[in-house]
Amino acid sequence: MSGAGQPAEAARDPLPRAHGAPVLAARMRSTPADFFVEELPGFAPSGAGEHLLLTVEKRGMNTAFAARRIAQWAGVAESAVGYAGMKDRHAVTRQRFSVWLPKKQAPDLAALESDDLRVLAHVWHARKLPRGALAGNRFVLVLRQVAGARAAIEARLQALAARGLPNYVGEQRFGRGGGNVQQAVAMFAGRRVKREERALLLSAARSELFNRVLAARVAQDCWDRPLEGEVWLLDGRRSVFGPEPFTPELQARLEAFDIHPSGPLWGAGELRSTDAARTLELAALEGETAARLRRGLEQAGLTQERRALRLRPQDLAWDWPAEDVLELRFALPPGGYATTVLRELGEVVDAAAPSASTEASV
Repeated sequence: MSGAGQPAEAARDPLPRAHGAPVLAARMRSTPADFFVEELPGFAPSGAGEHLLLTVEKRGMNTAFAARRIAQWAGVAESAVGYAGMKDRHAVTRQRFSVWLPKKQAPDLAALESDDLRVLAHVWHARKLPRGALAGNRFVLVLRQVAGARAAIEARLQALAARGLPNYVGEQRFGRGGGNVQQAVAMFAGRRVKREERALLLSAARSELFNRVLAARVAQDCWDRPLEGEVWLLDGRRSVFGPEPFTPELQARLEAFDIHPSGPLWGAGELRSTDAARTLELAALEGETAARLRRGLEQAGLTQERRALRLRPQDLAWDWPAEDVLELRFALPPGGYATTVLRELGEVVDAAAPSASTEASV
Protein backbone atom coordinates (compact mmCIF):
# COMPACT_ATOMS: atom_id res chain seq x y z
CA MET A 1 0.00 0.00 0.00
CA SER A 2 1.10 3.57 -0.57
CA GLY A 3 1.24 4.29 3.18
CA ALA A 4 3.77 1.48 3.60
CA GLY A 5 5.86 2.38 0.58
CA GLN A 6 4.22 -0.28 -1.63
CA PRO A 7 1.98 0.02 -4.70
CA ALA A 8 -1.72 0.21 -3.95
CA GLU A 9 -4.06 -2.52 -5.14
CA ALA A 10 -6.88 -1.65 -7.49
CA ALA A 11 -9.98 -0.36 -5.76
CA ARG A 12 -12.49 -3.11 -4.96
CA ASP A 13 -16.03 -3.15 -6.27
CA PRO A 14 -18.71 -1.92 -3.83
CA LEU A 15 -20.04 -4.56 -1.48
CA PRO A 16 -22.90 -6.41 -3.22
CA ARG A 17 -26.47 -6.02 -2.00
CA ALA A 18 -28.46 -9.16 -1.20
CA HIS A 19 -31.94 -7.85 -2.07
CA GLY A 20 -31.30 -6.37 -5.48
CA ALA A 21 -30.96 -2.92 -6.98
CA PRO A 22 -31.68 0.23 -4.92
CA VAL A 23 -35.35 1.12 -4.49
CA LEU A 24 -34.82 4.59 -3.05
CA ALA A 25 -32.53 7.56 -2.80
CA ALA A 26 -32.67 9.75 0.30
CA ARG A 27 -30.77 11.87 2.78
CA MET A 28 -30.20 10.98 6.42
CA ARG A 29 -29.00 13.05 9.39
CA SER A 30 -30.33 16.31 7.94
CA THR A 31 -30.53 17.21 11.65
CA PRO A 32 -29.16 15.27 14.65
CA ALA A 33 -32.74 14.46 15.71
CA ASP A 34 -33.20 12.53 12.45
CA PHE A 35 -30.84 9.83 13.75
CA PHE A 36 -31.95 8.65 17.22
CA VAL A 37 -30.15 5.78 18.95
CA GLU A 38 -31.05 4.30 22.32
CA GLU A 39 -28.76 1.77 23.95
CA LEU A 40 -30.60 -1.30 25.25
CA PRO A 41 -29.10 -2.23 28.64
CA GLY A 42 -27.56 -5.64 29.03
CA PHE A 43 -28.07 -5.92 32.79
CA ALA A 44 -29.93 -4.43 35.74
CA PRO A 45 -27.93 -2.15 38.10
CA SER A 46 -26.97 -3.61 41.45
CA GLY A 47 -28.17 -0.53 43.33
CA ALA A 48 -25.03 -0.44 45.48
CA GLY A 49 -21.30 -0.04 44.93
CA GLU A 50 -18.68 2.58 44.07
CA HIS A 51 -19.65 3.21 40.46
CA LEU A 52 -22.31 5.77 39.61
CA LEU A 53 -24.26 4.54 36.59
CA LEU A 54 -25.57 7.44 34.51
CA THR A 55 -28.09 7.21 31.70
CA VAL A 56 -27.66 10.31 29.54
CA GLU A 57 -29.13 11.76 26.40
CA LYS A 58 -26.70 13.72 24.25
CA ARG A 59 -27.05 15.66 21.02
CA GLY A 60 -24.28 16.20 18.48
CA MET A 61 -21.70 14.60 20.78
CA ASN A 62 -19.75 11.38 20.36
CA THR A 63 -19.15 8.94 23.19
CA ALA A 64 -15.47 9.76 23.79
CA PHE A 65 -16.22 13.48 24.13
CA ALA A 66 -19.06 12.77 26.56
CA ALA A 67 -16.79 10.51 28.62
CA ARG A 68 -14.21 13.30 28.92
CA ARG A 69 -16.88 15.75 30.00
CA ILE A 70 -18.17 13.33 32.64
CA ALA A 71 -14.62 12.74 33.93
CA GLN A 72 -14.05 16.49 34.24
CA TRP A 73 -17.38 16.93 36.02
CA ALA A 74 -16.57 14.13 38.49
CA GLY A 75 -12.94 15.20 38.96
CA VAL A 76 -11.61 11.78 37.99
CA ALA A 77 -9.31 10.38 35.33
CA GLU A 78 -10.92 9.38 32.04
CA SER A 79 -9.99 5.77 32.83
CA ALA A 80 -12.51 5.90 35.71
CA VAL A 81 -15.36 6.35 33.23
CA GLY A 82 -16.84 3.31 31.50
CA TYR A 83 -19.28 2.85 28.62
CA ALA A 84 -20.61 -0.13 26.73
CA GLY A 85 -20.51 1.10 23.16
CA MET A 86 -19.56 3.96 20.85
CA LYS A 87 -22.32 6.20 19.53
CA ASP A 88 -22.38 8.56 16.56
CA ARG A 89 -21.77 12.28 16.93
CA HIS A 90 -24.35 13.45 14.40
CA ALA A 91 -27.30 12.01 16.30
CA VAL A 92 -29.40 12.14 19.41
CA THR A 93 -28.26 9.22 21.54
CA ARG A 94 -29.11 7.67 24.87
CA GLN A 95 -26.54 5.50 26.59
CA ARG A 96 -25.05 4.52 29.93
CA PHE A 97 -21.79 5.70 31.50
CA SER A 98 -20.26 4.57 34.79
CA VAL A 99 -18.06 6.75 36.99
CA TRP A 100 -15.88 5.33 39.75
CA LEU A 101 -16.50 7.37 42.91
CA PRO A 102 -15.09 5.37 45.81
CA LYS A 103 -16.18 7.99 48.37
CA LYS A 104 -19.75 7.44 47.19
CA GLN A 105 -20.47 11.13 46.91
CA ALA A 106 -21.90 12.06 43.55
CA PRO A 107 -21.17 15.60 42.33
CA ASP A 108 -24.09 17.87 41.56
CA LEU A 109 -25.87 16.28 38.59
CA ALA A 110 -27.21 19.64 37.47
CA ALA A 111 -23.63 20.82 36.93
CA LEU A 112 -23.16 18.09 34.30
CA GLU A 113 -26.21 19.00 32.27
CA SER A 114 -26.21 21.39 29.31
CA ASP A 115 -28.15 22.03 26.13
CA ASP A 116 -26.46 19.03 24.49
CA LEU A 117 -26.38 16.60 27.45
CA ARG A 118 -29.10 15.57 29.90
CA VAL A 119 -29.00 13.05 32.75
CA LEU A 120 -32.07 10.82 32.49
CA ALA A 121 -31.31 8.45 35.38
CA HIS A 122 -28.60 7.62 37.90
CA VAL A 123 -28.04 4.67 40.21
CA TRP A 124 -25.11 3.05 42.04
CA HIS A 125 -23.54 -0.11 40.65
CA ALA A 126 -20.87 -2.58 41.77
CA ARG A 127 -18.59 -2.54 38.71
CA LYS A 128 -17.28 -0.34 35.94
CA LEU A 129 -19.38 -0.56 32.80
CA PRO A 130 -17.41 -2.75 30.38
CA ARG A 131 -17.39 -2.55 26.59
CA GLY A 132 -20.06 -4.70 25.03
CA ALA A 133 -22.36 -4.75 28.08
CA LEU A 134 -25.48 -3.95 26.10
CA ALA A 135 -28.33 -5.96 24.61
CA GLY A 136 -28.34 -3.92 21.39
CA ASN A 137 -29.55 -0.56 20.14
CA ARG A 138 -32.92 0.83 19.18
CA PHE A 139 -33.07 3.27 16.25
CA VAL A 140 -35.52 5.85 14.99
CA LEU A 141 -34.28 7.19 11.64
CA VAL A 142 -35.86 9.89 9.51
CA LEU A 143 -34.98 9.87 5.81
CA ARG A 144 -35.73 13.04 3.86
CA GLN A 145 -35.95 13.88 0.17
CA VAL A 146 -36.95 10.28 -0.45
CA ALA A 147 -37.19 9.38 -4.14
CA GLY A 148 -38.56 6.05 -5.30
CA ALA A 149 -41.80 4.12 -5.65
CA ARG A 150 -43.45 3.73 -2.27
CA ALA A 151 -44.72 0.22 -3.10
CA ALA A 152 -41.18 -0.95 -3.99
CA ILE A 153 -39.72 0.64 -0.86
CA GLU A 154 -42.27 -1.04 1.40
CA ALA A 155 -41.80 -4.38 -0.34
CA ARG A 156 -38.04 -4.11 0.30
CA LEU A 157 -38.67 -3.30 3.98
CA GLN A 158 -40.92 -6.33 4.28
CA ALA A 159 -38.20 -8.48 2.72
CA LEU A 160 -35.62 -7.19 5.20
CA ALA A 161 -37.94 -8.01 8.10
CA ALA A 162 -38.62 -11.51 6.76
CA ARG A 163 -35.20 -12.60 5.47
CA GLY A 164 -32.74 -10.27 7.18
CA LEU A 165 -29.71 -8.83 5.41
CA PRO A 166 -25.93 -9.26 5.20
CA ASN A 167 -24.28 -8.23 8.45
CA TYR A 168 -21.61 -6.01 6.88
CA VAL A 169 -19.49 -3.90 9.20
CA GLY A 170 -20.57 -0.32 8.53
CA GLU A 171 -18.46 2.14 6.57
CA GLN A 172 -17.90 4.33 9.65
CA ARG A 173 -15.54 1.66 11.00
CA PHE A 174 -13.19 2.37 8.10
CA GLY A 175 -12.85 6.14 8.43
CA ARG A 176 -13.12 8.80 5.77
CA GLY A 177 -12.61 7.30 2.34
CA GLY A 178 -11.85 3.91 3.90
CA GLY A 179 -8.45 5.21 5.01
CA ASN A 180 -8.28 3.17 8.21
CA VAL A 181 -7.41 0.04 6.23
CA GLN A 182 -4.51 1.82 4.54
CA GLN A 183 -3.35 3.06 7.92
CA ALA A 184 -3.59 -0.43 9.39
CA VAL A 185 -1.29 -1.77 6.66
CA ALA A 186 1.16 1.04 7.41
CA MET A 187 0.98 0.27 11.13
CA PHE A 188 1.71 -3.40 10.49
CA ALA A 189 4.69 -2.29 8.38
CA GLY A 190 6.16 -0.41 11.35
CA ARG A 191 4.47 3.01 11.56
CA ARG A 192 4.00 4.01 15.21
CA VAL A 193 0.49 4.95 16.33
CA LYS A 194 -1.15 5.96 19.59
CA ARG A 195 -2.69 3.24 21.73
CA GLU A 196 -6.30 4.30 21.05
CA GLU A 197 -5.59 4.57 17.33
CA ARG A 198 -4.04 1.11 17.34
CA ALA A 199 -7.26 -0.46 18.64
CA LEU A 200 -9.27 1.35 15.96
CA LEU A 201 -6.97 0.21 13.16
CA LEU A 202 -6.92 -3.40 14.36
CA SER A 203 -10.72 -3.39 14.31
CA ALA A 204 -10.77 -1.86 10.83
CA ALA A 205 -8.37 -4.53 9.55
CA ARG A 206 -10.49 -7.33 10.95
CA SER A 207 -13.67 -5.76 9.61
CA GLU A 208 -12.21 -5.38 6.12
CA LEU A 209 -11.41 -9.09 5.97
CA PHE A 210 -14.81 -10.07 7.33
CA ASN A 211 -16.60 -7.89 4.78
CA ARG A 212 -14.60 -9.50 1.96
CA VAL A 213 -15.76 -12.96 3.03
CA LEU A 214 -19.37 -11.82 3.43
CA ALA A 215 -19.30 -10.08 0.04
CA ALA A 216 -18.18 -13.35 -1.56
CA ARG A 217 -21.06 -15.21 0.05
CA VAL A 218 -23.58 -12.54 -0.98
CA ALA A 219 -22.29 -12.81 -4.55
CA GLN A 220 -22.98 -16.57 -4.38
CA ASP A 221 -26.31 -16.07 -2.57
CA CYS A 222 -25.23 -18.21 0.38
CA TRP A 223 -24.97 -15.57 3.10
CA ASP A 224 -28.07 -16.89 4.91
CA ARG A 225 -27.81 -20.59 4.14
CA PRO A 226 -25.19 -23.18 5.07
CA LEU A 227 -22.16 -24.38 3.22
CA GLU A 228 -20.44 -27.66 3.92
CA GLY A 229 -18.13 -27.06 6.91
CA GLU A 230 -20.23 -24.18 8.28
CA VAL A 231 -19.56 -22.65 11.70
CA TRP A 232 -22.75 -21.49 13.43
CA LEU A 233 -23.16 -18.52 15.75
CA LEU A 234 -26.03 -18.24 18.22
CA ASP A 235 -28.26 -15.20 17.74
CA GLY A 236 -27.29 -12.25 19.94
CA ARG A 237 -24.37 -14.12 21.49
CA ARG A 238 -20.76 -14.95 20.74
CA SER A 239 -21.22 -18.69 21.23
CA VAL A 240 -20.27 -20.78 18.20
CA PHE A 241 -20.55 -24.45 17.32
CA GLY A 242 -19.79 -26.67 14.36
CA PRO A 243 -18.91 -27.69 11.81
CA GLU A 244 -21.36 -30.56 12.01
CA PRO A 245 -23.78 -32.30 9.65
CA PHE A 246 -26.70 -30.11 8.63
CA THR A 247 -29.91 -31.59 10.05
CA PRO A 248 -33.62 -30.71 9.94
CA GLU A 249 -33.20 -29.39 13.49
CA LEU A 250 -30.49 -26.96 12.37
CA GLN A 251 -32.67 -25.95 9.40
CA ALA A 252 -35.51 -25.11 11.79
CA ARG A 253 -33.19 -23.07 14.01
CA LEU A 254 -31.82 -21.25 10.96
CA GLU A 255 -35.33 -20.37 9.77
CA ALA A 256 -36.24 -19.15 13.28
CA PHE A 257 -33.16 -16.87 13.35
CA ASP A 258 -31.88 -18.72 16.41
CA ILE A 259 -28.55 -19.38 14.64
CA HIS A 260 -26.65 -17.74 11.79
CA PRO A 261 -23.85 -18.74 9.43
CA SER A 262 -20.64 -17.01 10.45
CA GLY A 263 -17.48 -15.55 8.97
CA PRO A 264 -14.00 -15.07 10.42
CA LEU A 265 -12.77 -12.19 12.54
CA TRP A 266 -9.14 -12.85 11.73
CA GLY A 267 -6.41 -13.63 14.23
CA ALA A 268 -3.86 -16.24 15.17
CA GLY A 269 -4.91 -19.87 15.32
CA GLU A 270 -6.64 -22.37 13.09
CA LEU A 271 -9.56 -21.26 10.94
CA ARG A 272 -12.53 -23.14 12.39
CA SER A 273 -14.50 -23.63 9.18
CA THR A 274 -13.85 -26.62 6.91
CA ASP A 275 -14.69 -27.90 3.43
CA ALA A 276 -16.63 -25.50 1.15
CA ALA A 277 -16.96 -22.78 3.79
CA ARG A 278 -13.24 -22.74 4.45
CA THR A 279 -12.41 -22.80 0.73
CA LEU A 280 -14.62 -19.76 0.10
CA GLU A 281 -13.17 -17.84 3.07
CA LEU A 282 -9.58 -18.39 2.04
CA ALA A 283 -10.32 -17.52 -1.59
CA ALA A 284 -11.98 -14.26 -0.51
CA LEU A 285 -8.89 -13.37 1.52
CA GLU A 286 -6.33 -13.78 -1.23
CA GLY A 287 -4.29 -10.82 -2.44
CA GLU A 288 -1.41 -8.73 -1.16
CA THR A 289 -3.41 -6.39 1.06
CA ALA A 290 -5.41 -9.20 2.66
CA ALA A 291 -2.22 -11.16 3.33
CA ARG A 292 -0.65 -8.17 5.09
CA LEU A 293 -3.76 -7.60 7.17
CA ARG A 294 -3.89 -11.26 8.16
CA ARG A 295 -0.22 -11.36 9.17
CA GLY A 296 -0.52 -8.10 11.05
CA LEU A 297 -3.52 -9.26 13.06
CA GLU A 298 -1.85 -12.56 13.90
CA GLN A 299 1.35 -10.80 15.04
CA ALA A 300 -0.71 -8.32 17.08
CA GLY A 301 -1.91 -11.21 19.24
CA LEU A 302 -5.54 -11.36 18.16
CA THR A 303 -7.03 -14.85 17.93
CA GLN A 304 -9.59 -16.33 15.55
CA GLU A 305 -13.21 -15.36 16.33
CA ARG A 306 -16.45 -15.41 14.37
CA ARG A 307 -19.16 -12.89 13.45
CA ALA A 308 -22.68 -13.62 12.18
CA LEU A 309 -23.11 -13.23 8.42
CA ARG A 310 -26.81 -12.41 8.80
CA LEU A 311 -28.52 -9.47 10.53
CA ARG A 312 -32.24 -9.16 11.21
CA PRO A 313 -33.83 -5.85 12.24
CA GLN A 314 -36.16 -6.45 15.18
CA ASP A 315 -39.62 -4.86 15.31
CA LEU A 316 -39.10 -3.11 11.98
CA ALA A 317 -41.82 -0.51 11.39
CA TRP A 318 -42.19 2.60 9.28
CA ASP A 319 -44.35 5.64 8.62
CA TRP A 320 -44.54 8.37 5.98
CA PRO A 321 -44.84 11.69 7.88
CA ALA A 322 -44.75 13.45 4.49
CA GLU A 323 -44.71 12.43 0.83
CA ASP A 324 -40.89 12.42 0.69
CA VAL A 325 -40.14 11.64 4.36
CA LEU A 326 -39.76 8.08 5.66
CA GLU A 327 -39.42 7.26 9.38
CA LEU A 328 -37.92 3.86 10.24
CA ARG A 329 -37.96 2.17 13.66
CA PHE A 330 -36.07 -1.00 14.52
CA ALA A 331 -33.61 -2.58 16.94
CA LEU A 332 -30.32 -4.32 16.19
CA PRO A 333 -28.11 -6.66 18.26
CA PRO A 334 -24.67 -5.52 19.44
CA GLY A 335 -22.34 -4.96 16.50
CA GLY A 336 -25.16 -4.31 14.02
CA TYR A 337 -25.05 -1.13 11.94
CA ALA A 338 -28.14 0.91 11.05
CA THR A 339 -26.32 2.18 7.96
CA THR A 340 -26.07 -1.43 6.75
CA VAL A 341 -29.86 -1.67 6.91
CA LEU A 342 -30.21 1.58 4.94
CA ARG A 343 -27.75 0.35 2.34
CA GLU A 344 -30.08 -2.51 1.38
CA LEU A 345 -32.76 0.08 0.62
CA GLY A 346 -30.66 2.15 -1.72
CA GLU A 347 -28.46 5.20 -1.97
CA VAL A 348 -28.73 7.14 1.28
CA VAL A 349 -26.54 10.24 1.49
CA ASP A 350 -25.29 11.23 4.94
CA ALA A 351 -26.07 14.95 5.12
CA ALA A 352 -23.67 15.32 8.07
CA ALA A 353 -20.69 13.97 6.11
CA PRO A 354 -18.27 16.61 4.75
CA SER A 355 -18.49 15.12 1.25
CA ALA A 356 -22.28 14.77 1.17
CA SER A 357 -23.62 15.77 -2.22
CA THR A 358 -26.74 17.83 -2.66
CA GLU A 359 -28.42 15.30 -4.95
CA ALA A 360 -29.00 11.57 -5.06
CA SER A 361 -30.84 9.34 -7.48
CA VAL A 362 -32.14 5.80 -7.50
